[in-house]
Amino acid sequence: MITSTRRVPPDKSEVRIAFSLDDTSDIKDVEDLSQTFPDLEQRLQPVPPCMSLRESVQVYKEHCRMAREFQHVKHEISILEERKRKLLAELVEDEKVAVEIVRLEEEFQRLTEENRSLVTLHSERRQQLERLCLANRTRQDSS
Repeated sequence: MITSTRRVPPDKSEVRIAFSLDDTSDIKDVEDLSQTFPDLEQRLQPVPPCMSLRESVQVYKEHCRMAREFQHVKHEISILEERKRKLLAELVEDEKVAVEIVRLEEEFQRLTEENRSLVTLHSERRQQLERLCLANRTRQDSS
């Protein structure tokens, strides 16, 4: 530790300044220097700090924090891309179902109209048969 004292007039208090070149309070919590980030290009990997420079240590910490955040964001992106792929597959399936529903509705309308026309024809033929039977009876009664 280096200490410096300066003489001051008696009416002022003494000023002492102290600092240490060995102060490692900020450096103690430096992350593992072997920490690697495989998702980062080599040129973007955090460079180990110069341990004697507090600013270098802080830059290293910030760089590691940003690298972890990058990994987190990249992981979230992959999860979201997978979700997107699944949703697109569901959308394609839903579109196929929608096309099938339209086809079935059209077929239903066609069959409903055909049924209506067959019911009408059946009714007309039954009435025609009843008239023929009645006409045949009246002929047989008159003979």
